[in-house]
Amino acid sequence: MSKAAATRNHILENAFKLIYLKGYQATSIDEIIASTAVTKGAFFYHFKNKEEMGLAMIKEVMYPGLVPYMIDVLGRTDDLIEDIYNMIKALLLYNPFFKVEYGCPAVNLIDEMAPLNESFRKALMIIMVEWQAAIEKSLKTAQANGQLNPAFEPKQIALYITANYSGVRNIGKVFGRPSYVEFLKQFKIYLKTLK
Repeated sequence: MSKAAATRNHILENAFKLIYLKGYQATSIDEIIASTAVTKGAFFYHFKNKEEMGLAMIKEVMYPGLVPYMIDVLGRTDDLIEDIYNMIKALLLYNPFFKVEYGCPAVNLIDEMAPLNESFRKALMIIMVEWQAAIEKSLKTAQANGQLNPAFEPKQIALYITANYSGVRNIGKVFGRPSYVEFLKQFKIYLKTLK
């Protein structure tokens, strides 16, 4: 990696950490620069403005950091229902980068920026669409293998699962980790109804 690429990556990684803790709008360019020890000139060499930096952060930090982690567990076993349960459980309880009190970085940015900025909405939608598509594909495979009732609509179930994940992440900010545990109990019951 070249020095310029390393500097760009350093800016994006630090911006991600600050934005996860404070939110996009509450994080200033000056705070990002201070956290990286690069000059203002270096920041503006890589990004023409904060919006360009934020979109690059979604594409270059969040997408590769979240999407594989979200879908990696799907297809690990022959029991798709168990795989989906373990995917959500791992995201809620075992992801070392997500703090309960701060929620999910993607969900946070969707809540904060999707209604305000079309470019952010489209960039964040890519993460959600890919995640939902992976779940939908797994559900269709499960139907073909007789693990899932063919009467169910995989696309709707995928949307339902990701929407529930988003909701419980936000609830966790208020009620803490116990809300994840309670959610997972009911989520397991729901998944069993799909068989």
